[in-house]
Amino acid sequence: MGVSMYRLNCITTAVLLAATLFLSACEKPATAPVAPPTPEVVILKVKSQDVPVAHEFVGKTASSRKVEIRSRVEGFLEKRLYTEGTMVNEGQPLFQMDAKPFEAKLNAAKAELAQQQARLDTASANLKRVRPLAKKKAVAQKELDDATGSYRSAAAAVEVAKSNVVQAELSLGYTHILSPVSGISSFAVQQEGAYVGMGSGSLLTYVAQVDPMWVEFSVSENQILKYRKAEKEGLIEAAENKDFTVDLILSDGTPYPHSGAITFADASISEETGTFLLRAEIDNSQGLLRPGQFVRALIRGSVRPDAILVPKRAVQQGAKGSSVWVIDDAGKAAFRPVTPGPWHEDDWFIDKGLHDGDQVVVAGGAKLRPGMVVKLVSAEQKPKAAAQ
Repeated sequence: MGVSMYRLNCITTAVLLAATLFLSACEKPATAPVAPPTPEVVILKVKSQDVPVAHEFVGKTASSRKVEIRSRVEGFLEKRLYTEGTMVNEGQPLFQMDAKPFEAKLNAAKAELAQQQARLDTASANLKRVRPLAKKKAVAQKELDDATGSYRSAAAAVEVAKSNVVQAELSLGYTHILSPVSGISSFAVQQEGAYVGMGSGSLLTYVAQVDPMWVEFSVSENQILKYRKAEKEGLIEAAENKDFTVDLILSDGTPYPHSGAITFADASISEETGTFLLRAEIDNSQGLLRPGQFVRALIRGSVRPDAILVPKRAVQQGAKGSSVWVIDDAGKAAFRPVTPGPWHEDDWFIDKGLHDGDQVVVAGGAKLRPGMVVKLVSAEQKPKAAAQ
């Protein structure tokens, strides 16, 4: 009986202690829930403005004048006078043909001229004697006619002989083969001692003029139609009088220091490639460009009027298209669909969906929800949660 009473007292004590602790806990004041912090975002207040744009194409440099150096006479090639692959100047000797046969022909032509000139002198003297006698009827008319014919024949023979001398002098001069332009020389097709003929066998080398340099690039039919559509819709304005300029970016990303202008547009679109050939002329006085280089050609002169630009990171891509977060005057976030246009450096043209003065979120939009109140942070500050 004593043990049972002891156990009953222990149980009663434990129950009373638990009840006391429960009541003490209930008497503690309730803690109010902590409100989540207001998200911070970086915004850009967009402004419509006229923005110059550039259209980029892949271009290839070409010599503005590639000249074939050919022999104009037949003979043996005596000497090459230039170093292959170097710059040559206009009028610089490139090759020397064996001139001896041509010198001999010139001497023969001069001798023939002297002979015909002597005949002419004799015929002229004879005509001067016969003409007075014919007036006095001292000689027959036939003698006057013969003397006149002999004079005219000798005079014609002299002219032929003079022409032969000129031709022989030209042929002798052609043995000195000169460069007609200043440019980069190519390798020699023929070497010393080779017999150089006329026609296809007369090619000796090439000289490529490199100043100015041509840059050729092709514009696809789709690009042409797209540009015309944008121009018709007022999204783009062409340069006045189509006066476009061309800037080059070299293969290593270096901007070329000189600008050029479009000087040629093909008459039709190529049936094979569906592209339209354009050609620009670029100053190359420093010799930085060589024929055959691939470059990026930037065609400048067009303007997008009243354009709106936003950073690329502000535009989100989803299943329903492109959109941006905007902040209204009450500081609340809203999700707005937009129609982006082409890229412009690190920004994106927005064709539809934004207006002048809209506040676009450019950082910190990952946790935004429609209608959420946000805290605006200047672009110079770094938001606490700006990653998207």
